[in-house]
Amino acid sequence: MYTKEQVAKTIDHAVLKPEQTFADLKTNAEMCIENNVFSMCVKPCDVPAAVDLLKNSDVKVSCVLSFPHGADATPVKAFQAKQAIADGVAEIDMVMNIGKFLSEEYDYVVEDLKAVVDVAHASNVLVKVIQESGHLSLEQIAKACELSYQAGADFVKTSTGFGPGGAKTEYIDVMIKTVGDKMQVKPSGGIRDWETAVAFLEQGADRLGVGSTEAVLNGSKAEGNY
Repeated sequence: MYTKEQVAKTIDHAVLKPEQTFADLKTNAEMCIENNVFSMCVKPCDVPAAVDLLKNSDVKVSCVLSFPHGADATPVKAFQAKQAIADGVAEIDMVMNIGKFLSEEYDYVVEDLKAVVDVAHASNVLVKVIQESGHLSLEQIAKACELSYQAGADFVKTSTGFGPGGAKTEYIDVMIKTVGDKMQVKPSGGIRDWETAVAFLEQGADRLGVGSTEAVLNGSKAEGNY
């Protein structure tokens, strides 16, 4: 049985919609502090503001990188990681290069992930790899987990919230079976109520990507896509 406080401490609260403004960032930061979530996950340009808004709290700042398609050139991703770290981020959620993965260019994918992991780990920043699992078969999800582990990443994560589907039980099952003893697992996308959040935690997930945090923690159903 999970308490509201325990679930809150697994949540990376997402403030990632393109239309979200500084006012939205401020409102969300206040909500994150009030509920004592694990982190607020923001767009790279919003990291400095988020660090400032959360500075007197226990809430960490995480950010996305090469979002939402993972299609930036590898040196650009490495620079994005350096910039995010300089701006004060504690964790980075990077998108795997989905097209390269589906082209079976696995060496490219590992080197691309590793470029960010190496930069991040030099500053004790954790890296989560977003697969966009809705584009992949279950076998491909397992393969993507293995590549993320080879690259030294800390977490595997299902979705950006902008791709097809979201977190599904069968995706998390594959992730846990493939790398659950070596990496942490983060369902993300479509977690909009308490029951779904708790079910993923009971399944063995370590962190949750949630945009509808208040609705989840208050036990009510939320509207929207993330």
